[in-house]
Amino acid sequence: AFYFQRAFHYSWLGFFVGFFIWYAITPVLNEVKKSLDLTKEEVWTSSITGVTGTIFTRLMMGPMCDVYGARISMGVILILASIPVGLFGIVQNAFDLALL
Repeated sequence: AFYFQRAFHYSWLGFFVGFFIWYAITPVLNEVKKSLDLTKEEVWTSSITGVTGTIFTRLMMGPMCDVYGARISMGVILILASIPVGLFGIVQNAFDLALL
């Protein structure tokens, strides 16, 4: 029974970290918009690229879970997704923001 409890807690923790990564910039978006002098269209483009990345990731997770299992797939996605979150501090323009 301990194995199932551990799997449950790791899954909700991974889900929480995924939400944290997805919404990391949202609370400070107005400040980012001011400091980078972004237009409304550039902010919209950044949001659209974020959604596109999410769709791509979700499409990749199915085959990854089939081949490697959910635990390894979730770990890899969380580790890879933490890199752009850490790089938000070095964004200089709209292209960098959309890229991350």
